[in-house]
Amino acid sequence: MTKWVYTFGDGQAEGSAADRNLLGGKGANLAEMCNLGLPVPPGLTITADACVWYYDNGRTMPDGLEAAVSDALVNVGKIAGRAFGDSEKPLLLSVRSGARASMPGMMDTVLNLGLNDDTVLAVARDSGDERFAFDSYRRFIQMYADVVMGLDHEVFEEILEDEKARLGHELDTDVSADEWRGVIARYMAIIEEELGIPFPQDPHQQLWGAIGAVFASWMNARAVTYRQLHDIPASWGTAVNVQAMVFGNLGDQSATGVAFTRNPSTGAKELYGEFLVNAQGEDVVAGIRTPQSITEAARIEAGSDRPSLEKLMPDAFAEFLAICDRLERHYRDMQDLEFTIQAGKLWMLQTRSGKRTAKAALKIAVDMASEELITREEAVLRIDPASLDQLLHPTIDPHATRDIIGSGLPASPGAATGEIVFTSEEAVEAAKSGRKVILVRVETSPEDIHGMHAAEGILTSRGGMTSHAAVVARGMGTPCVSGAGGIRIDLRNGTLVSLGSTLKAGDVITLDGSSGQVLKGSVAMLQPELSGDFGLIMEWADSTRRMKVRTNAETPADARAARSFGAEGIGLCRTEHMFFDGDRITAMREMILAESEGGRRTALAKLLPMQRSDFIELFEIMKGLPVTIRLLDPPLHEFLPKTDEEIAEVAGVIGVSVEKLSQRVDELHEFNPMLGHRGCRLAISYPEIAEMQARAIFEAAVEAAKSTGAPVVPEIMVPLVGLREELDFVKARIDAVAREVIGEAGVDITYLVGTMIELPRAAIRAHAIAEVAEFFSFGTNDLTQTTFGISRDDASSFLMTYQQKGIIEQDPFVTLDIEGVGELVRIASEKGRATRPDIKLGICGEHGGDPASVKFCESIDLDYVSCSPFRVPIARLAAAQAAIEKKHKL
Repeated sequence: MTKWVYTFGDGQAEGSAADRNLLGGKGANLAEMCNLGLPVPPGLTITADACVWYYDNGRTMPDGLEAAVSDALVNVGKIAGRAFGDSEKPLLLSVRSGARASMPGMMDTVLNLGLNDDTVLAVARDSGDERFAFDSYRRFIQMYADVVMGLDHEVFEEILEDEKARLGHELDTDVSADEWRGVIARYMAIIEEELGIPFPQDPHQQLWGAIGAVFASWMNARAVTYRQLHDIPASWGTAVNVQAMVFGNLGDQSATGVAFTRNPSTGAKELYGEFLVNAQGEDVVAGIRTPQSITEAARIEAGSDRPSLEKLMPDAFAEFLAICDRLERHYRDMQDLEFTIQAGKLWMLQTRSGKRTAKAALKIAVDMASEELITREEAVLRIDPASLDQLLHPTIDPHATRDIIGSGLPASPGAATGEIVFTSEEAVEAAKSGRKVILVRVETSPEDIHGMHAAEGILTSRGGMTSHAAVVARGMGTPCVSGAGGIRIDLRNGTLVSLGSTLKAGDVITLDGSSGQVLKGSVAMLQPELSGDFGLIMEWADSTRRMKVRTNAETPADARAARSFGAEGIGLCRTEHMFFDGDRITAMREMILAESEGGRRTALAKLLPMQRSDFIELFEIMKGLPVTIRLLDPPLHEFLPKTDEEIAEVAGVIGVSVEKLSQRVDELHEFNPMLGHRGCRLAISYPEIAEMQARAIFEAAVEAAKSTGAPVVPEIMVPLVGLREELDFVKARIDAVAREVIGEAGVDITYLVGTMIELPRAAIRAHAIAEVAEFFSFGTNDLTQTTFGISRDDASSFLMTYQQKGIIEQDPFVTLDIEGVGELVRIASEKGRATRPDIKLGICGEHGGDPASVKFCESIDLDYVSCSPFRVPIARLAAAQAAIEKKHKL
C-alpha cells in the first residue's frame, strides 16, 4: 500500500534530507532538522506523489490519504498537547507547499487553520491574550478566503484600511480585540455577499480545502511561469506540509523572521536577515511593516534606531546563531532559514539552500573551499552556469553624475536603465517591442513574476531585503531597489513622486541595485571585471573540463570580447554577416545581378580584399587558435531589397533598371528559402563565390601568420551538406584555390575542410561524408528545424502551449532535444569516428551555450562547443561540471 503521509516531531521523523524528491525540499529538511534534535513544531508531510496522483486522476485525492492524515494529526496533537478541532485546547495548523526545487512565493500557504467562532474563544482563554486570538482569526479568514475560496485578498485589505482609518490606527498591532471582532464581522459579511456561502466553521473542511488549494496552486499561472523560467518539470508535483502552529504574534516576547547564514547579495560570512516583533511570517516577506535587523552590526550599518534581535532577545538570538552554524556545516552550504519565537521559545520552521546572486555564489563557493567545508570540484558544481550572466552586465560608472531622486534598500545588485512601467502587463508588452523598462510597484506579488522577468530592473516603495521582490530579483539576477519609502507611487494616475520630481510612465530612470539609489535619466555604465572569485572558479573549472569552448563570432568586437571571456578559438564565423555593410552590399548585389560568370567574378573581386581584411583581423585576434569559417549560407534573395521603395533606391545606386532588379528579386523568390537554394547548393551553382571566399581565407592566413608569428590553421566549413558528392565538389574547388595561393605566396598552408551537420540525412550518412570531411560541426539550430519540421522563427507561437500542456518540457531551440536531435548528433559522431577516428567534432548552434546541452555534448565526447561571446563563461563552467559529474557518475 502506498505511503502518502510522513510524520515528524519531538526529535524523530519518518523521512530525512535524502527524501527530497518524495517529501519536497521543505518537508525533507523539516524531517532532517527533527532528526538533528532541533526545535521544530510537529507535523506531517503529504508526499509529492499524492499531488501527481491528484492530477492524474481528475483532481481527486488518493484512497487512504484522508485516514492517513487523520492518524498523523492525532500524533501531532499528542506532541503539541492539543487536539485538532477541540473546543478547549484546539490544535491550529499551518498548511504549506513544498516542491523538491525551491519556488519562493509561487504556491499557496494557509496559516492559523482550525480557528472558528468557537475555537477562537478557546485560544483567547488558553493564551490569556484576546487580542492575539482575534488577530490570528482575522488573518486566517483573509488567507483562507483568498487561497481556498478565491476571494481576492485586496477586498479584505480595503476593509482593514478603512477600519484602521476610522479608528485612527496606523499599524495592525494598534487594533484591539474588540476592534478585530468588528473587522471579522465585516469579513464574514463580504464573503457571504460575494460568494453566496458562509465561511466554513468545520476545521476538517478547512483542512481539506487548504490541502486541495496547495495541490491546485502547483498549476497556477505564477507557478507555471516560474517553472518554465527555471526548467522545473510539471511532473514533479508538490508535497504539502501540515504543521502545528507556533505564534510570533503572541505579544512583545514573540517574533518571526527570515535569515541567511551568509549575505546572499555579497557572499560575506555574516548572518543576514530581518525579523518583526509580534508578527507572523507573512508580515516579514510581504513588506507590510518595516522589519528590524537580526544582528546589532547590521542595525548599526543600516542606521536604524529600532533594536536588533541580538539586543532584544539575546537568549533566543544566541540559540539561533548556534543553529545557523550547525545547519550550514551539516548541509555544507549557505542556508535560508525561517524561524518563530513564541513567548521567548525559538522554533525552526524551515531551512533550505539559500538563493543568492552570482557574485555571492562565487564568493561563498570559494570561501567554503578555503574553509575546507567543500572541495574545489564541489565549489565548481555549486555555481549555476546560467547565473554567470549576471556578472557580464554593466554597473554604474563611479565618475558619472548621479541625479538621485530617491533611495531604498539594495535588494539585488547590478544596474539597469529603462522606461517606467507600472504594471507587469506593460512590462511584457514593452519587452516584446524591444523597449527596456523598469517595473515600478508599491510592492510585488507572485502574480508579477512575468513582468519581473521582462523588466531590466525592479523598484518597490515597500518591502525589505527578504521581500518577494528582493528574493525573486536576486534569483533572476535582475537589479532591484526595494523599500524606497520616500518615493510615492500613484498607480491610479501613473506617476512616481520623489524629492520634488514627478515622473510618469515612459520616463527613463536608472536603478543602482548595489547602493539602493534611484537615478533620474540614463546614466553611464561600466563593463564588469571578471577577476577575483570569478577568476578563481573559472581557473578551477578549466583545470577539470575536457571539452574546449569556442565562440560564434564574425566581428572583431565579438572576437575580442569572446577572448576576454576565455574563448579558445572561433567555432563559427558566419561570412554572410560581413556582406551587409556599405560598399559590400552594393558589390554583393552587383554579383547577384550579373548575367554571366565573368560579371559575377568582377563583382566578387571587389569583395575579395574586404573579406581578406576581415579574416586577417580575426586570425590576428585569435593568434593561432582555431578559427572555423563557414562559407556563404543564406539564399541570395536575403541580400536584395524587398519593398518597391527599396528596389527603386538600390537600382539607382548600382546603375540598373528598376525592372531588371524587380525581375531578379522575383526570380530568386522561394516559397521555403530555409530549405531552398542555399549553403553548399550556392557553391555548386556558383563555384566562383566559394573560390573567392577560399582565396580570402588562405591569403589572410598567410598574412596573419607573418604578423603574429603564430601558425594559422583555418577550418573551412561547407554548410548544408546532405550528400557526400556535394562536399566532394566544393572541397575540390577549395583545394584548387589552396594550391594556387601556396604557389603564389611560396609558403605551405595547413587547413581543414569540413561540414556543418544540420540535416538528418547528413547525420545518417555521416560515415560516407567523413571520408571527405576532416571535421563536423553540428549546426543544431537548423538540425532542430529540419528534424522537427518546424521553424524556429515561427514556432514560439505554439511551443509555449506545448510546454503548458506538458507535451514538451523545454523549448527544443533553447535546450537540445536529446531523444531526437541529440540522437542524430550521437549517430553522426559514432559514424564519423568509425570512418575517420581523428575527426574533430564540435557544436556551434545556440545550444553550445546551454548548460543542459553542454552536458550532453560531454556525454558523447565532442571535442568542443561554440557559443555567443557572452555565453563563453557559461559554457566553460557547464563543460567543467559535466566532466566532474561524468567522472564521479553523479
